[in-house]
Amino acid sequence: MNNIFKSLCVAGMLCATGVADAQVKWPAITQTNKPWTRWWWEGSAVNKSDLTTVMQQYAKAGLGGLEIVPIYGVKGTEKQWLNFLSPEWMQMLDHTLGEGKKLNLGIDMANGTGWPFGGPWIHEDNAAKTINYKTYTLTEGQTLHEKIFFQQEPLLRFAGQDKVKMEDVKNPVYSNTNLQALALDQIKFPGSFPATLVMAYSNDGQQINLTDKLNTAGDLNWTAPKGSWTIYALFQSLHGKMVERAAPGGEGYAMDHFSLKAIDHYLGKFDESFKGHDLSSLRAFFNDSYEVDDATGQASWTPDFLSEFQKRRGYDLRNYLPALFGKDKEELNSRVIYDYRLTVNDLIYENYTKAWHTWSAQKGKLVRNQAHGSPANILDLYSAIDIPETEGTELLRFKVASSAGNVTGKPLISSESATWLDEHFVSTLGDVKQAIDNYFVGGINHVFYHGLNYSPAKAPFPGWLFYASVHFQPANPFWNDFSTLNNYIAHCQSFLQNSTPDNDVLLYYPFTDIISKTGGALLKHFDAIDKEFKGTGFKENAETMIDHGYAFDYISDKQLLNLRNEGNELLTGKSKYKTIILPNAKLIPLETWQQLMKLASQGATILVYKGLPEDVPGMEKLAERQADYKQSIASLHFINDGNVQKASIGNGQFIIGNDVLQLLDYARIRKETLANDSLSYIRKKNETGSLYFIANKATKAYEGWINLATNASNAVLYNAMTEKAGIARTRQNSDGTLSAYVQMQKGESLLLQTASQTLTGNQYEYFKAAGDAVVINGSWKLHFVEGGPVLPKDVIIQQLQSWTNLPGEEVKKFSGTASYTTNFAKPKGTAKKWSLDLGAVRDNAEVFLNGKKIATLIGPVFSVVIDANALQQKNTLQIKVANTMANRIIDMEKNHENYKVFYNINFPARKATNKGADGLFTAENWSPLPSGLLSNVTLIPMAVLR
Repeated sequence: MNNIFKSLCVAGMLCATGVADAQVKWPAITQTNKPWTRWWWEGSAVNKSDLTTVMQQYAKAGLGGLEIVPIYGVKGTEKQWLNFLSPEWMQMLDHTLGEGKKLNLGIDMANGTGWPFGGPWIHEDNAAKTINYKTYTLTEGQTLHEKIFFQQEPLLRFAGQDKVKMEDVKNPVYSNTNLQALALDQIKFPGSFPATLVMAYSNDGQQINLTDKLNTAGDLNWTAPKGSWTIYALFQSLHGKMVERAAPGGEGYAMDHFSLKAIDHYLGKFDESFKGHDLSSLRAFFNDSYEVDDATGQASWTPDFLSEFQKRRGYDLRNYLPALFGKDKEELNSRVIYDYRLTVNDLIYENYTKAWHTWSAQKGKLVRNQAHGSPANILDLYSAIDIPETEGTELLRFKVASSAGNVTGKPLISSESATWLDEHFVSTLGDVKQAIDNYFVGGINHVFYHGLNYSPAKAPFPGWLFYASVHFQPANPFWNDFSTLNNYIAHCQSFLQNSTPDNDVLLYYPFTDIISKTGGALLKHFDAIDKEFKGTGFKENAETMIDHGYAFDYISDKQLLNLRNEGNELLTGKSKYKTIILPNAKLIPLETWQQLMKLASQGATILVYKGLPEDVPGMEKLAERQADYKQSIASLHFINDGNVQKASIGNGQFIIGNDVLQLLDYARIRKETLANDSLSYIRKKNETGSLYFIANKATKAYEGWINLATNASNAVLYNAMTEKAGIARTRQNSDGTLSAYVQMQKGESLLLQTASQTLTGNQYEYFKAAGDAVVINGSWKLHFVEGGPVLPKDVIIQQLQSWTNLPGEEVKKFSGTASYTTNFAKPKGTAKKWSLDLGAVRDNAEVFLNGKKIATLIGPVFSVVIDANALQQKNTLQIKVANTMANRIIDMEKNHENYKVFYNINFPARKATNKGADGLFTAENWSPLPSGLLSNVTLIPMAVLR
């Protein structure tokens, strides 16, 4: 077992033992508990001195690790560029690994530059391929006079602002020395391609292979015999996909992801470059999603595809080309396209994903992979590696990666986090926190920010930037408060990484149905469930269960074959499940169905939404498989039982119903009611009991009893942002489950740990307002601490408002930190606690009372409860507020100061309204954004609820 994974298990036991011993304390924070970040090396123009400096900043801010991703360069720094994997580049990797060990920063690295895998050492033989076809018709006695060639039209896609013409690019593409400037996304050079296969099909079902009748000039030496004939000619050509956002030394064709030869050749470059270097402290290799087919056409072929197909599917695809391309009878089309896509699935799984993982494991490294976007069952691709990684904003999308991790017992599931939250320069730490909470609810426990740019000390504001819109840079005014968010995430992940899934339902992933669909392109790609699964029972069931508080994971056919019974429960990885749902699947592989029958006979309950699958897919031994399936189905004898139909088999049962909620209720599956209270949550388990992460996503505060679908006697509440912890107010329900009392501001989250033992220790404090708010009146000294372009002069203000509303231009241009200081008398009254409410704040605030820091607040609510003893008769309140980068950027735009100095895609806008004449982002038409303290600061007397 990898040492990191070992440490997770140990930390989890210590945490659980602490609570069981009535020690209400936080788990110790590890390197892996902390958030990590994608770390872009633009142009790989890094040097040892600046690497050390920035890594010290990152460690001080509370980051746990960095993932090196070389990408396109910065204009004007060309002499500093280091070619990827060159000896000079490897020296910088060595230095980074050494500094990481000193600073306790973990290091991962992308197994390439940009995405997808590829580079200048990938030539035509190992590059992604596509298949084209042409048809010709002949009748008896005719010969074909047309030459059989495929004329490739020129295709050029580029990401840069400078227009590129076909004549600007040399063939072969890797012979060009200016690929950074060309910024090619895809290229197909014009030319004629000979057929790799020629087949003739008669109207009465005959097939003849004519490939040997074709000469090099494209002439077909064949006279059609009796009947009407359609000739299919296949033409293999380059797909032309290039590595997107490639770094110097990484530009080139994307590799053939179906070919074992190609991945071996690709990884061989790393083997060669790594010789003589100590990579012992490198943790993992990473792949940034499939993204081969976000292009014109699809990478749909590999040179040995036909032989691979026959080996895996048991028949010769050459005899079924009309069906492959959707030109035969519908059922045959469906079965052949299923077999084609299943073969693609197998090749990506075995020849790419597993081969890559084996190579990495031989080096003692983990693999982190974004499988989404692949034309394959991504649940299986995620299962084949160590750390599945997701991205985006959709909960059901996150669950693909987390389900694969849960079902196969992986301790870490990661996320590319906060990629595009809002437009450039306006996202706040509070915005990021809300996004991270959503990942936690989706089963993620290893956050990677997207991301952080290496930027040398001499780079002028705003430094070197990546084109995604959240900029986690030291130049960002929120950097001084960044450690608060990082500490919050570390606390959350110290629990979430040291617990295991506690989901009851396995929702069958109907991959077979989707890849059996005819029409459209050859390949189907899998990512979120909205597109491919639109209108399916699978999507409907998933959404219904999320909305109604049922905890579930997706499961693939391959994963399902590894399930085993433990009484009436289903065991896989480290998780136990109560049931499986078949979500109105129309087709099912015979081996999957036979496994379901076996599991049911040994005690499992199988829930069937609307109806059993109608048939088995594919062509091989079809009649035999159909007969076996029909015979198996016929052995089930359903009887009506209320709103459902039930068939007993051995010790288990199949239940059919038209309402998934009725099915779940019939099977007595636990239902959490937190969703009814507009609370998002995830339930996990550890040695102590159940662990809940709960987030209030509503627009208002929540207070009240929450019912937990778990048996327990007590609970401890942890607020990872405030570091407040204590034994919760609870009450036992008649069915043995527990209810706990919670108070949550909007946007706030809590961790709740249940226990069966009687706990002693600090009680969690609950508060209620005990009087009217007291406004802190008087003058405030506003002092601009750090930022730019210049520091405005100090000013005394009587009314709190956005500093951009004050006289003068400097305040309108300013991005940075300003300090508000005032003096006030202790409010009258006997309250033991006071809530200091800052009101509206833009955008983060550090609060100091009488010279002592009491909180850093990142929103959306900016209040903190303080002890009355902290108040003196006369008090000094200081509030340091940081805004965003936006106002300084607005000023730069208006003055035409160019900071968008990057090759390739440079700096695009997220929103069309912010797109300038040059096609890039602009804030020139923006007005200054509100900044600072915008409303009265108040003190509210609070009473402790008993």
